[in-house]
Amino acid sequence: MRLMNNYALYVNKIPVGVLGASGYAGRELCALIARHPGLELRFATANERRGERVRIGATEVQFVATDDAPLGEAALVFSALPHGTSAEWVARARAAGCRVVDLSADLRPGNPRPEILAHEGDIPYGLTELARARVHDAELVANPGCYPTAILLALAPLVECGFVAPGATISISAASGVTGAGFSARHDLLFGEVTEDFRAYGVGNTHRHVAEMQASVNALGGDCDLLFTPHLLPVARGILATITVPLVAPLAAPKDVPHSLWTERYAGEPFIEIGATPPALRDVVRRNVVRIAAHPVAGTRQPTLLVFAAIDNLLKGAAGQALQNANLMLGLGETAGLPT
Repeated sequence: MRLMNNYALYVNKIPVGVLGASGYAGRELCALIARHPGLELRFATANERRGERVRIGATEVQFVATDDAPLGEAALVFSALPHGTSAEWVARARAAGCRVVDLSADLRPGNPRPEILAHEGDIPYGLTELARARVHDAELVANPGCYPTAILLALAPLVECGFVAPGATISISAASGVTGAGFSARHDLLFGEVTEDFRAYGVGNTHRHVAEMQASVNALGGDCDLLFTPHLLPVARGILATITVPLVAPLAAPKDVPHSLWTERYAGEPFIEIGATPPALRDVVRRNVVRIAAHPVAGTRQPTLLVFAAIDNLLKGAAGQALQNANLMLGLGETAGLPT
């Protein structure tokens, strides 16, 4: 209500800006903002395309240079700038009095905080369903990565309830559409290189999201290692993760798995769906949801559970979740402007 009163001159719409608007996540943000009932896009930056007018969704956006962004005219800024570049502009936006949602890895758990933002207090990690109270009215939020969003929301109930075997290794095999690799031109992402193919990358637990996920699991009280192997799917968008979890003991009743744990933990959550069967990408693409299913494993000496999670990497895995956090930060309805 406070911000709505302050910006009444904008016909009850709150001005926001997007830094790095020409990338996949940035363009998705611009499209979401254009349809949002309570937000107005004040600026969208893209250095290499400054001055260019582009059609994003049902609206036309003119890119400006990042240096020319009128930060002081925005109540909140989304930074979709590259990792390692974003922190400087987050600091500038904060100095201009803006709230900020940072979509880069610069401020996420498991990553050293850049010195330029050392003065900021405890920065909430915006996995909204697990941190809603901290995100609400926050000045600065670190938006989670796409893979961590799917994987951590799937794992959280098991970790929180102490069902994961102490010292266990949780194995995660996850596949993403090519938009997850970013907008930069790369030969290995050309259509002819990706189509009719399927391959692993970031092997050996070297992907940058490992530190973020491990730190988050530790913060939930987990005593386990994560072994993460991402794969590239020949599709534009979507993530499907298969998570193998060693358990403390066998589950008492397999039929109760999704209903006694995930359904109760996420009761009333508008963007989490629990299914009886493993999800497919078509269940989640172009929706700001994560769909989760669990299934016991037969024939292993160690009690084991398979957990599946699917998201749209550009919505719930990036722009949609960023807007979900922004809605809370600005005192708006959490679901406003988000496709379900």
